[in-house]
Amino acid sequence: MRSKTLAIAAALCVCSAIAEAQSPAPVSPSAPFPELGPLTLEKALRQASIANPALRAKRAQLSAVQGAQADAAAFFRSNPELSAASTRRDVPQTGVGSDRYREWSAGISQPIEIAGQRGFRRDATAAAAAALSAEVNDVERQARADVAERFYKVLALQQRVELEERAVSLFATTADAVQKRRAAGEDTRLDANVASVEAERARNQLAVAQEQLLDARSDLAAKLQLTPQTLPQAFGELTLSPSAANLSELLGGAAANPRLRALAERENAAAARLRLERANRYPDITAGVSVGREGPGTGRERLTTFSISVPLPLFNRNRGAIGQALTDRTQAELDRQTTTRDLQGSVIALFAKLNSLEARVRRLQDSVLPALEENQQLSQRSRGAGQIGLLELIVVNRQALDARRDLIDAMTEYQTVRIAL
Repeated sequence: MRSKTLAIAAALCVCSAIAEAQSPAPVSPSAPFPELGPLTLEKALRQASIANPALRAKRAQLSAVQGAQADAAAFFRSNPELSAASTRRDVPQTGVGSDRYREWSAGISQPIEIAGQRGFRRDATAAAAAALSAEVNDVERQARADVAERFYKVLALQQRVELEERAVSLFATTADAVQKRRAAGEDTRLDANVASVEAERARNQLAVAQEQLLDARSDLAAKLQLTPQTLPQAFGELTLSPSAANLSELLGGAAANPRLRALAERENAAAARLRLERANRYPDITAGVSVGREGPGTGRERLTTFSISVPLPLFNRNRGAIGQALTDRTQAELDRQTTTRDLQGSVIALFAKLNSLEARVRRLQDSVLPALEENQQLSQRSRGAGQIGLLELIVVNRQALDARRDLIDAMTEYQTVRIAL
């Protein structure tokens, strides 16, 4: 009768662990830090879009690009130059000393670009602004992906702690029952030692899972820019997500990836700067006009002068700037081509891995776990009939727990690959 009671209790504990492992872990009253309320994935993603430091820094760069666009849109690149001069003239007069009078002049001059530099400058700044906008989008997507990956890790570890707590309860109950049976002379010392070791191993597994959960919560809190004393508790489920696209659709959508758009715009900006530097080989002309007054008071003359000056491009041909712009354009082109190739390869590899993980999860859910549940029922009846011993029962229970751990690990890896894809 005692043997049958022990088998029933062990089977009930394992069934409870498997049935409740998907529920989120409760808030522990003995946690070292106060915990945030239940955090859903949607809340975490919204917080990531607001508080991520890299994203905020990238958005702050928009002001510089907008200023550069405003400067590029100006009709002239350089400001006009005003000039003024005042002259005191002493004219010697025979026998009467010298005649003194003042003369003055004022003018304005403006450098003018003649090779279309303004249009090239506007093209370069517009492409740079588009590239930065795409980079902001890419950083935001990356920030959300990082938070989502850590959210699912916390969620999985919460379920792992829940499972390990029930494993501790199961093996501790079994060890206590075996000790009582050994005292009554119904079980051997070997059985008692095996049950005690399994109970200690379960406690060790629980401690490891709790430490990993603490690290994962701290990491998620850092990504969300929460206070150091706040540890988030994830609320949700680890489930398979419906496939929204096939491989050809994913490869087609990869062309619209913000990172590729940013690199393409960077290449356009580099090409526009190259055209600008080549146009800068042609010197700017400076047009000016000035007015003035000269001569004695009885015969003052009013002068109006128009002037045009052109530097002679004999020595400075802007070769250094052109070479640097050509290098930048080539590098931008290589970066875009390399990233495009790498991104397509990543999509293919991640898609294949996602399908493999989905198949593994379904095997565990549809084949392994039902078979283990059936084994628990069979082991319960066999233990009650005295056909198997304690070691066989522990093996069945351990297999059930290991299968649940494998399922949680597979679901975590599945979500990580899905987010990356």
